[in-house]
Amino acid sequence: MGAIGAGIAALGAGIGVGLIGKGALESIARQPEAVGDIRSNMILTAALVEGAALFAIVVGLLAG
Repeated sequence: MGAIGAGIAALGAGIGVGLIGKGALESIARQPEAVGDIRSNMILTAALVEGAALFAIVVGLLAG
């Protein structure tokens, strides 16, 4: 059961990072002059999502 939870956490992180990238690209297309701010916020948010997912994966694997 823990491996299934870890897989779901990895899947959720992949979807989350994909949506972050999609939103960032749409924002850059609308406001090209703000590319630096958008990129830094995108990287920070993606790192937070990946950190939470890594924690969920470790907890899932330890629980199983």
